[in-house]
Amino acid sequence: MINTVNDFWQMAWQEDCPVIVMITKLKEKNEKCVLYWPEKRGIYGKVEVFVNNVKECDHYIIRSLILKNGGQSRKVQHYWYTSWPDQKTPESAGPLLQLVNDVEQDRRGFTSCGPIIVHCSAGIGRTGCFMATTIGCRQLELEGVVDVLGIVCQLRTDRGGMIQTEEQYEFVHHALSLYESRLPAEPGQ
Repeated sequence: MINTVNDFWQMAWQEDCPVIVMITKLKEKNEKCVLYWPEKRGIYGKVEVFVNNVKECDHYIIRSLILKNGGQSRKVQHYWYTSWPDQKTPESAGPLLQLVNDVEQDRRGFTSCGPIIVHCSAGIGRTGCFMATTIGCRQLELEGVVDVLGIVCQLRTDRGGMIQTEEQYEFVHHALSLYESRLPAEPGQ
């Protein structure tokens, strides 16, 4: 929201966030999210944000940002997934899995050990699907099995209402099934 933009950037700075994932359009039926980043350069409270590079992919836009506060600066990747409809699911899980993979690669490549910021509009439906898919992919890689219900229950313990609809829950299953089919036969390979 317009009155929380400065707080958002302060949080990103304070928590040493390496990656921001936005899974909403700015406007769907009504306003979902204000444009909280600048075109080139903007000052948000004590945090200065520079857009260093913009790369457009089929389903999302990647902005390489530089945040400055005092005499320090940090890099942050901003992913804006634009093709996920509100309270629904995408037609295919492939683009979501690509996003999960790209975000994970960026997270591992940054020296920052802060959390990834993930948001949609309400922060529970699409955000929950992204987080459950990310956690499930990691489980599959490390253990060769995934507990989708367990992941969703834990997410809902942490934030009520995560994954809003039956369709979204099924989509997470579908995405993880597709991810599993692409893995090598043995975990850890």
